[in-house]
Amino acid sequence: MTARIGVITFPGSLDDRDAQRAVRLAGAEPVALWHGSHDLDGVDALVLPGGFSYGDYLRAGAIAALAPIMAEVKDAAAKGMPILGICNGFQMLVEAHLLPGGLIRNAHQQFIRRDQRLVVENADTAWTNGFEVGQEIVIPLKNADGGFTCSAETLKQIEGDGLVAFRYRGVNPNGSLDDIAGLTNERGNVVGLMPHPEHAVEPGFGPQTPSAMRSGTDGLTFFTSAVAAVLTRV
Repeated sequence: MTARIGVITFPGSLDDRDAQRAVRLAGAEPVALWHGSHDLDGVDALVLPGGFSYGDYLRAGAIAALAPIMAEVKDAAAKGMPILGICNGFQMLVEAHLLPGGLIRNAHQQFIRRDQRLVVENADTAWTNGFEVGQEIVIPLKNADGGFTCSAETLKQIEGDGLVAFRYRGVNPNGSLDDIAGLTNERGNVVGLMPHPEHAVEPGFGPQTPSAMRSGTDGLTFFTSAVAAVLTRV
């Protein structure tokens, strides 16, 4: 069986083609989906890619979270389908209440682009099962509204329930509470993060730093993890 992973394009999506390429390199079949459709085309997993979707001027991801296809995304999440939100996709997931908290303007009020060190906090999700807890990876980051925020009560629940998937290491680039870079839901099928794993999937084209131990391909493990999760579900 070949896993089929859908990548949803929203008006303003910048990295949908990159996500499709990452899916292909992971050995799965990428399936292009459109935000205005109600058809998931029988896919086994979903990626909500990064970019600057329509309505971000109101609040990042707020309008896109109301797109027609998001009704199907919510239904698929409830049924356990692996769903990954990257950057703007992460913003959509929190706006759709599939993940807790919110994402606001970076603390320094500027767009940031850097190869970001992360530490894996949860390796029991559909998108992180190929990592080990405590493992350090390097993933490109590029955002203006990446500051994770939530109430003190929600933060206590997130930390207590082990819902932090990734934390920033070395530098907190946007002022996120508790250095949170990515989250998972309790079931472990929905994951969102601000950095862009689809930009670190091929040797020679990802981050080239001493700590990027696999020649800048740390991001590929997100997608191979999803493939493994899909095959396990079958």
